Amino acid sequence: MTTAPLTPELLGSLLLAAGALAVLVKAAGATVDSLIALARHYDVPDAVVASTLVAVGTSLPELGSHFVASLGIVSGTLDPVVASATVLGGNMGSSTVQQTLLVGLFLVGFGRVTLSEAFRRATYYPMLAAFGLTLVVSFDGRVSRLDGLALLVAFAVYAYWTVSTHGKTEPLPKSASTRPKRDAARAFVGFLLVLASAFVVLRVVDDLVVTLGLNGSMVGVVTIGLAAALPELTTVVESLRRKTPELALGTLVGSNVVNPLVGFGLGGAISTYAVPPSVIRWDLPFKLLVGVALLVVARREGWVVRRREGAWLVIAYFVFVSVRFLLFAV
Repeated sequence: MTTAPLTPELLGSLLLAAGALAVLVKAAGATVDSLIALARHYDVPDAVVASTLVAVGTSLPELGSHFVASLGIVSGTLDPVVASATVLGGNMGSSTVQQTLLVGLFLVGFGRVTLSEAFRRATYYPMLAAFGLTLVVSFDGRVSRLDGLALLVAFAVYAYWTVSTHGKTEPLPKSASTRPKRDAARAFVGFLLVLASAFVVLRVVDDLVVTLGLNGSMVGVVTIGLAAALPELTTVVESLRRKTPELALGTLVGSNVVNPLVGFGLGGAISTYAVPPSVIRWDLPFKLLVGVALLVVARREGWVVRRREGAWLVIAYFVFVSVRFLLFAV
C-alpha cells in the first residue's frame, strides 16, 4: 500500500472533516435536548421519551450519517460501496467504543456493578439479539430493502415492548420547554446541521479512501466511530459523579440496540447497503462474542461485574481496533 504525502490539499480535507465531525456531534446533542424539552412541554410520558427520543438521540450522529449516505447513494452523488462501508464502519466503531471501551472505563472507575434482572431483560439480552439479527441479514454481503424493513420493525417491537413492560422510568433530567416554538426551530436547524455535516464528512471520506488507500469501513471506524461515541463519554463521567450506574449502562448498552437495528435498517430500507467483509467476519462476531463472554462471567459471579471485567473490556477494544487495522485496513 502506498501512502500519499501530506499535501496542503490533504491537510485541508482532514481539517474540514474534523470540523464537520465536531458540528455533527454538537448539533446532534442540541437537537435531542430541544426535542426532549418539547416532549416534556407536551406531557409525553417519560417512558415513551426514553425509549424513542433518548434511545435514538444518543445515536443521532450515526443515524444522520446513515440517512445522508443513503440519499447520496440513491441520488448518485456518493459511491455506493464507499458510502456503505463508511457508515457501517462508523456504526460498528461507535457501538464498539461504547460496548467495550466506555463500559470498561466506567467499571474501572465505579468498581462494582450488579447487572439486575430488569437491566438484563430490558437492555442486555435485546442487545445480543440485535447483534445476532443484524449478522443474519448482513451475512450475504448486502442489506436489502426487505432486510432494512425487518430491522426497523424489530426495533419498533423492542421500543413498544420496553414502554409496555417497563413503563416506569426515572424522571428525565431535562426541564420542559417554556418556549416551544423556539425549541422546535432549534431542533429543526440542529437536524439540518446534522445532515449537512454528515454529508461533508462522507464526501471527504470518499476522497480520502482513494488518496490514502484505506477502505471506507476502516476510515469510518476511526472518524465517525470515535466522534459519535464522544457524547456517551460525558454520560460515563456524569454517572460516576452521581453514582448512578444504571444511567451509564442503560445508555451505552441501549445504543448498541439502536445502532445496528435502526442504522442498518434505515439505510437498507432507503438505498440498500453493500456490507464490507470486515463487518461480517470481524465486527459483529466480535461484538457478539464479547457480549456473551461478559454475560457468562457475570452469571458465574452472581451477576456482579468488577474492575477486572472493566479492564478486560478496555483491552478488548484495543484488540478490536488492532485486528481491524491488521486484517481489514485496505
